[in-house]
Amino acid sequence: MNPPDRASGVPYHRPIMKTVLRRFAGVVALMACSCVGQTSPPRAFPDAASLPAQAALPDPLVKMDGRRVESRQEWFAQRRPELKELFAHYMYGPIPPKPVRMKPIVNGEYRDFLGGKATLRLVTLDTAPDETNAPRIDLMLVVPNTRTGPAPAFLAINFCGNQALTSDPRIPLLRGWLRNSCRGCTNGFATEASRGTQSADWPLAEIVGRGYALATFCNADVDADRADASPGLYAWLAGNDPGRNNPTNRGTIAAWAWGFHRCVDYLVTDRDIDAKRIATLGHSRNGKTALLAAAFDERIAMAFPHQAGCGGSAPSRGKTGESVKAINDRFPHWFNAQFKKFNEAPERLPFDQNALVALCAPRPVLFSAAEGDQWANPAGQFEVLRAADPVYRFLGSAGLEAKEMPPLGKLIASPLGYYLREGKHSMTAADWHVFLDFADRQLKK
Repeated sequence: MNPPDRASGVPYHRPIMKTVLRRFAGVVALMACSCVGQTSPPRAFPDAASLPAQAALPDPLVKMDGRRVESRQEWFAQRRPELKELFAHYMYGPIPPKPVRMKPIVNGEYRDFLGGKATLRLVTLDTAPDETNAPRIDLMLVVPNTRTGPAPAFLAINFCGNQALTSDPRIPLLRGWLRNSCRGCTNGFATEASRGTQSADWPLAEIVGRGYALATFCNADVDADRADASPGLYAWLAGNDPGRNNPTNRGTIAAWAWGFHRCVDYLVTDRDIDAKRIATLGHSRNGKTALLAAAFDERIAMAFPHQAGCGGSAPSRGKTGESVKAINDRFPHWFNAQFKKFNEAPERLPFDQNALVALCAPRPVLFSAAEGDQWANPAGQFEVLRAADPVYRFLGSAGLEAKEMPPLGKLIASPLGYYLREGKHSMTAADWHVFLDFADRQLKK
């Protein structure tokens, strides 16, 4: 028997995986295998139109049957699995199952990186060596050479490829499709001109100098950020049959979260990485993914969804910035078909993003926002944390130690953390200072 996936506790067998591949058009098979932590079929939930409207953010401690969670055991055994099912059914789509056999391939290891301060390790995660066209994730690790033991790690998802984070020519160019907004990208693909184009926003020397490792991969290695086609994970699971590959009916964010989980599969085996201190991090749509990945995988110790906005850290019921309808109209592939039924009535959702944060409890989560990024609803993000706080306190955590939004530039470093800065929608080296300070506080370095 294969060992269970620690993200869900479900043992995966090769026959099950083959069934998923043959029957991917039936998304229920995927959900039963990967998302709900059980082998029985998922429960039937009401149609969106029949759900009652709730103007306020729903209480995560109240189950679908209306009964309140009364104990810690009931939260973890009943309500938490129910919330995971709800998010998979009504919003993100199911996170695909763990591969039967993933093969990590170390392509290079260089102890002279950053002037000898770090080791650069280049690893390719072949997610299915026996299958053609399976995703191959290029994971770049930067590990401090001076340390007393395994290093805590930021596992970050990037937009434009690992080669954009540093000009080091040893890092392979991204293979997958990219948006032309990535500098040095021509006709959807990275070129040599892309090397180091984002290095100013990824202060690798400071990360290492503070005692942390960085592991990073590009979302395009898992699946392209395209509404018209899914050339990666979903194409492979559909057996490359276009008739069974419609990303708008499943969700690209769920696919990227699957990529996070596969990177964690590797990192927990790496002797240089502290397996109990791995944090997920991403900006914007990648921040939505970092939060979802942490919510569904308890191996992840902390989450940094930076400026994640609607569908991530901001409420679906929010009246400021991007709405459910706007995000579904512009990015129909990010979420599943069910979520589109709430375009005109987000108040019918039986949850909101405070419940996604609650799935992380009692693990730390930092929401970081920008005053000039009202499209991502910074005030709404703070309200999401406030509405998740009761679950943290129910589980014995300090939760959010602020009753009102802090002034600009002040970090609330409680387990539910918040930070608001000047500026617009971006991730900068200054943001990394805040990430590192929060990690120092919560990991008690």
